[in-house]
Amino acid sequence: MVKKEVTVTINGKEYSSKVEPRMLLVHFIRDVAGLTGTHVGCDTSNCGACTVVLDGKAVKSCTVLAVQCDNKRITTVEGLSKDGKLHPIQKSFVDKHGLQCGYCTSGMIMTSFWLLQRNRNPSEKQIREALSGNLCRCTGYENIVKAVKEAARNIMSEQNRDLVKEEAIEA
Repeated sequence: MVKKEVTVTINGKEYSSKVEPRMLLVHFIRDVAGLTGTHVGCDTSNCGACTVVLDGKAVKSCTVLAVQCDNKRITTVEGLSKDGKLHPIQKSFVDKHGLQCGYCTSGMIMTSFWLLQRNRNPSEKQIREALSGNLCRCTGYENIVKAVKEAARNIMSEQNRDLVKEEAIEA
């Protein structure tokens, strides 16, 4: 089988590899980039454990071919924390007990991250709708929804603090 050279930017770092045309993005992320936070769950797009953000859109990486991602930007759960500090969505999942076994957590976090980029103050209904493509067999979703609500509050609070700091510097 003829392999194709693919170059993908994942979490700000460029990865290039010759891959078989049928290689799934989830396997490129795990096997080529060595980033194992993106889980392989069902391989049928039902569970959402493999969710990543591809060029600004949440996608299930088990439904996308690596060759389709040539010259694209991907964010995985590993790309959310900065300088050893958890992203507010990651921290809220810990603080609000939005995980149990943890298998679905990276996909839940990435879908929530994508949602909060589009809607800074989602309603419970909007959160549940956004997460409807992600399955969790442990939590019952209540604490996951609470975690997303808390993350939204914390992100808005951080942005307001940053705005006040900028205004103080300008004054």
